[in-house]
Amino acid sequence: MHRSIRPRTARRSRTGVRAAGSLATAALLLPLLGAAPPESPAAAPSARLQGAFASAAAEYRVPQSVLLGVSYLQSRWDAHGGAPSVTGGYGPMHLTDARTALARTVVHDHAEGDARGDDSRAPLKATAADVPTDAQLPARLKTLVRASQVSGIPAEELRSDPAANVRGGAALLAAAQQKLGKPLSENPADWYGAVATFSGADDAATAATYANDVFAVIRDGERRTTDAGQTVTLAAESDAKPQAAQIEKMGLRKANASDTECPKTVSCEWIPAPYEEFGDGDYGNHDLADRPNDQSIDYIVIHDTEATWEETLKLVQDKTYLAWHYSLRSTDGHIVQSIKAKDVGWHAGNWYVNAKSVGLEHEGFLTQPDSWYTEEMYRSSARLVKYLSKKYDIPLDRQHILGHDTVPGPTTANIPQMHTDPGPYWDWAHYFALMGKSFHRTAGPGGGVVTVNPRFATNQPVFTGCVKAGETCAPHGSSAVRVYAEPSEDAPLIKDIGLRPGGQASTTDVNDMASRLSTGQQYAVAERRGDWTAVWYLGQKAWFKNPAKQPTAVDAKGLVVTPKAGATEVPVYGRAYPEKEAYPAGMTPQAISPLPYKLLAGQRYVVGGRTMGEYFYSPTFDTTSHRVVRGEDVYYEIQFGHRVAYVRAADVQVTPSTVS
Repeated sequence: MHRSIRPRTARRSRTGVRAAGSLATAALLLPLLGAAPPESPAAAPSARLQGAFASAAAEYRVPQSVLLGVSYLQSRWDAHGGAPSVTGGYGPMHLTDARTALARTVVHDHAEGDARGDDSRAPLKATAADVPTDAQLPARLKTLVRASQVSGIPAEELRSDPAANVRGGAALLAAAQQKLGKPLSENPADWYGAVATFSGADDAATAATYANDVFAVIRDGERRTTDAGQTVTLAAESDAKPQAAQIEKMGLRKANASDTECPKTVSCEWIPAPYEEFGDGDYGNHDLADRPNDQSIDYIVIHDTEATWEETLKLVQDKTYLAWHYSLRSTDGHIVQSIKAKDVGWHAGNWYVNAKSVGLEHEGFLTQPDSWYTEEMYRSSARLVKYLSKKYDIPLDRQHILGHDTVPGPTTANIPQMHTDPGPYWDWAHYFALMGKSFHRTAGPGGGVVTVNPRFATNQPVFTGCVKAGETCAPHGSSAVRVYAEPSEDAPLIKDIGLRPGGQASTTDVNDMASRLSTGQQYAVAERRGDWTAVWYLGQKAWFKNPAKQPTAVDAKGLVVTPKAGATEVPVYGRAYPEKEAYPAGMTPQAISPLPYKLLAGQRYVVGGRTMGEYFYSPTFDTTSHRVVRGEDVYYEIQFGHRVAYVRAADVQVTPSTVS
């Protein structure tokens, strides 16, 4: 999202949290608490977590498939070394303790760019977010406290011990089942309501979607090796039929979904962003348009919110701030739509991209130590992106499904202000796999292109600055691959003259995008030496380690651009605006200002798409003057560095990629 959304005051801890009805539930569970886990032979080290699920299921009389299915939808059975998720969830069961987790979240100062990125209007000022008090934290962010109450397991043990965490989750499921007046049945279908309750959702549609997803996992089965090397298997139970009627008896609210543009496979709610005038002719927090009739929607931009869920919704409804199209909640994948897809949100910091994109904000904090997102949010988001891709004919690739951190600065002055979310800890490989678009080899070594594709869990480049400047971040799986000036990890990192015009060295800071490739991005191969591969990147050769036994990129092919014959260099742009002759009389033409980079003769960059020069003119609240200006100039989008960029078709030639 926009770094301005992150809280700017110290985190406050909370005390004395106790969920309603916990004493009654604890009394119901007393017979279970006295039961000892079943005796079993010593498990192999890689099977201990599987054994923990079996023991907890027996102890609390929860069907093991239900316990495994819920855990998979929360964490894919990963323990994350005891570190919290972006919403304060711990362990395989994602038991939430926002009090502890948010105390670890660190506020960073970044340059605050204009989310509109439009030269025709004054920059939009940032708004600070509020820190939630203990009383404002919803029950879904306090499940670890409740699990401790109903199980008797100390909170610290639930946070740090995966087996204890599984027992705590089983205790919560059993408590929910009994509160619903249901028996502790061996039939998974009887647990539909308890599973829906476990989601923490406050509306019926989200609770039902979550429960349906859990039962889909149970029916299909899963097998996976976790981040701690544990092999966990959920055998398929094809006869596990969910009983959706149980939701009706839970008394959950009905979300307003009447105006939403979402697939039927997700829970979606309409909470509109205001289009209102205020002050001296100013207005917010988006622009009315008529897409795709007046201009195409070419991109979907993935953000993280840098705010809690409640604060995110508060900000998107602030007429003096800014707005995006969809917000996604981490704990249960619930979606809120706030702007119609036809309208233009202020979210990307580049007006050309804003005018041609849909913005998705995911609840999370980029620099929260060892931050991670729930499986249910990944799945919900992937379904939404796939739906939007089909509806608006947007290719499912990294050239069109952009991270906010890959949106280019529209001008040289904007480059240092561009945002860095969702950052290196967003699992792009898993995200695209959920959309049915896994990254894989599509050519031999002669294809001339590579697709970045490290194994997320084991790819753990060192980052700094999560807790404080210069301090090493906790180890974490990553989509990022670092690039160097020479084929050596002792060589200097690649420099970015746009980010640091003085030629200062790049850093390993978690928000420094200067020397970083990202999973799914494609680059033209410049050279290979042993375990190292060089690609063309920001006008230079950028080397990354790519050993055959553990590759960080796979061979591919595609179209590439090079300067036209006879040209030694061509300019690179951060937006594809039309030539000045295309603007009508009375409208000031937008500057076609090149970035400080050059595409040099002999270099090749992968083509992401072809587009006509366009500019959406909308500087006033009154829409009668709004207009889409189209020119004759044609541009190609290219993967130029970590961010995409544009070159004029008149300056380059397009050829199939091959190794020269």
